[in-house]
Amino acid sequence: MKTINKSYCINIIRAFCIVVSMLFSLNASSSTVYTCKGNTLVYHLSGGDLYLKLLSDNAVRVRYMYKESQSLPDWVYTTESSNIPKYQIEESNNSLIVNLKDLSLKVQKGTGKISFFDKNGHNLLAESDRTLTPSACYGFNNYVAKGSFVSSPDEFIYGLGQFQDGYLNVKGLTRRLTQVNTQISLPLIISNKGYGILWNNYGLTDFNPADSCVTLQKTAVSGDSQAVNITTAEGNGREIRQSNEFDAVLDIKQSGKYALMLDVGQKMARKHSLVIDGKKVIDFQNFWLPPTASVIVSLNAGKHKLHAILSNNDQPKVYYRIVDNTTTFRSPVAQSVDYTVFVGKPDDVISSYRKQTGESPMMPLWSLGYIHCRERFHSQDEILQTANRFHKEKFPIDVIVQDWQYWGKYGWNAMKFDEEFYPNPKVMVDSLHRMDIKFMLSVWSKVDPSTVVGTEMQKKGYFIPNTTWVDFFNPDAASFYWTNFSNKLLKPYGIDAWWQDATEPENDDLAGRKVMNGKYPGEYFRNVYPLLVNKTVYEGCRKDEPDKRTMILTRCAFPGIQRYGVATWSGDIGNDFETLRRQITAGLGQMSAGLPWWTYDAGGFFRPSNQYTDTLYQERFMRWMQTSVFLPLMRVHGYMTNTEFWNYSKQVVDDAHMCLDMRYRLLPYIYSNAAAVSMQGSTLMRPLVMDFYYDKLALSQKYEYMFGKSLLIAPILEQGVKEWSVYLPSKEKWYDFWTNEPYIGGKTYLVKTDTKKIPVYAKAGSIIPLCLAEKDSKLSLHSSWEIRIFVGADGIFKVYEDDGTTYNYEKGAYSTYGISWNDKQHTLIIGPRKGYFKGMCQNRKLKLVCINGKDSNLQNAKTVMYEGKKITVRF
Repeated sequence: MKTINKSYCINIIRAFCIVVSMLFSLNASSSTVYTCKGNTLVYHLSGGDLYLKLLSDNAVRVRYMYKESQSLPDWVYTTESSNIPKYQIEESNNSLIVNLKDLSLKVQKGTGKISFFDKNGHNLLAESDRTLTPSACYGFNNYVAKGSFVSSPDEFIYGLGQFQDGYLNVKGLTRRLTQVNTQISLPLIISNKGYGILWNNYGLTDFNPADSCVTLQKTAVSGDSQAVNITTAEGNGREIRQSNEFDAVLDIKQSGKYALMLDVGQKMARKHSLVIDGKKVIDFQNFWLPPTASVIVSLNAGKHKLHAILSNNDQPKVYYRIVDNTTTFRSPVAQSVDYTVFVGKPDDVISSYRKQTGESPMMPLWSLGYIHCRERFHSQDEILQTANRFHKEKFPIDVIVQDWQYWGKYGWNAMKFDEEFYPNPKVMVDSLHRMDIKFMLSVWSKVDPSTVVGTEMQKKGYFIPNTTWVDFFNPDAASFYWTNFSNKLLKPYGIDAWWQDATEPENDDLAGRKVMNGKYPGEYFRNVYPLLVNKTVYEGCRKDEPDKRTMILTRCAFPGIQRYGVATWSGDIGNDFETLRRQITAGLGQMSAGLPWWTYDAGGFFRPSNQYTDTLYQERFMRWMQTSVFLPLMRVHGYMTNTEFWNYSKQVVDDAHMCLDMRYRLLPYIYSNAAAVSMQGSTLMRPLVMDFYYDKLALSQKYEYMFGKSLLIAPILEQGVKEWSVYLPSKEKWYDFWTNEPYIGGKTYLVKTDTKKIPVYAKAGSIIPLCLAEKDSKLSLHSSWEIRIFVGADGIFKVYEDDGTTYNYEKGAYSTYGISWNDKQHTLIIGPRKGYFKGMCQNRKLKLVCINGKDSNLQNAKTVMYEGKKITVRF
């Protein structure tokens, strides 16, 4: 018998193990490498795990993380894990395919990269890069999360929130998503290609980040220093401002389009300025501006001279990148790469987003009328005198607002009225209510530590360290804040609405501090503070005043905040036409990011000192007003200003009457559209991509938008113009809303301007209900109505009504009826009423007007009495 060498045996065993290992490896590459539980698939990669949470038929949440990644609170999403959509899984040697009803996704084995497809198999979106890179944040194990996606060359992308850079289409643009006065960062985009992306990160996020950078050096001081009146987190103030000149050389290696981002190096900017080779590419000034401003420019290879005139203490840098066909989100503070893809037309994307993050509750009817504000009322008598004057001058009004500092000697946000000037707030509010006027009060999320409330907060450690902002990430601090809010303001006085100011928080005070009892670095939650503030107030109001709709006006927001009855406004802005232009794009950016309720300070917050006699300013004021008629909310405000119309010229008084009358006449149309916002996930102020995603000329319009699905709004945005260019989208027939003159879509028209109104066009097939303009919204809505039918296409409109003030609609206490137009048969059908609520208008006179051209004979209108039963009318 042969003796077997021991080493030979060992080698044979090793070889066998290698072969088995290779076979196992080959088998593993073609076998299942994922686990599945409920609606979540976990795909195991060599570096980490890829989680695919199937949220609905058209939405999937993607998360890539390491085993060491820590979980953060989930404040944005509301859907239960039990809501599992139907899906199928297909597996091949190279990929894993998950099929939903309206969405399919393919995961490449090995790389784990994902491609997304619609239900017809069209490739909508594909990852080009996904990385999770370790870093550190104040000793906390941290990662830099990055997700990049292939973008079609002819794609239009909208969203990201309210920005002041003047861009609506953000494809290729570099932006830094932070929360500051006049800027609301919402990391959600929608595409004309049929998808949307929500980037799930609470902290600072760079959109299309530019990593190349040049520092500008101070070269001169220019002009005289200037003392200006400003607002601060401590009240009115004055600041000395001095212009400084900065220069640098930008060396471009490759010709092309470049995305540039100017960072002034302070928490807030006073001016945005950048000149390249003698040409202005950024030029915008206000008392307060975000620290960054973005622009896309074409640059040839070579050296370019940069010049900027900015403010004292600025330390400017310019970041730049060549524009390519990718879309990238990058967050420097993260625990995972986390994003959600929604598939469908823009309305489908927004509706699906709200289903996952919370539907927007119905706004009170009165909030959709006129909201009057100024900085500021100084006494109870002043408020009541102003309210009486509104009625005397026959201006419709629904809400009057008390801005800050009513607390007087008691200290900042003491949650107490100074009785020297407000001797009996309950009597004041009751008096307003007898006039059918609601009262809104400014309340802050910071509290002076010397106040009674603030002293207790400081003792309990409820402030963000070294600030006076309440740490709403700490549930105990939020609860203490609300208890005092409720006991000191909500319950005693009957106040109707709340103005939660400066909820960014102002001054970026989360950076560099720990929150939630020191558990997390503030950088993790740098953008989400407004969500927690407004959550506290809304949920508190629903608990302590359950029979009354909550209405909150706040200066900042984050995804998911729409479920808290919140409207935003665009902050402390200037009054010039350039500022007005930028508010339109800013508002449409927020609409594209899923938050439906927004407005601005009509007339601008910062106004000229001679505003009451300056005819040029008054022209601008009225253009702001005329546009605000067609905003989700209509509101006037002004710094150190008595904003009432009678303080200006007779022309302003007359024009303001026309604006308010039109707003109140539109209330049936507006309120029914508001119901569509809450119940169908719709949007009232609509960027043209929502209705005309197929029309590239429409997609290029920065300042036109739809108000509801029937009215196209074209604001006048220049001084003293006699003509204005209006593009009417293709595949539609249009009518001038004021004159009934017909127009063919797909063309640009140069129309004559009118000092009293802006161009507005109704789409053929539109059915628009109008009421009488009474002194408030309730009276207006209960008047007789006029139904305008714009012929040329079939149309339908769903009328919605409820009590306007309670949440009884959530229990089914509302009514609806459809109005439909058959264009071929020239027949209008008013459908039977469905539903009931207490106080419902049982019978209403309807004047039916058929619009078919400029010479439409309104005398031939037909009148019917609608009693809830079907009516058919032939024209």
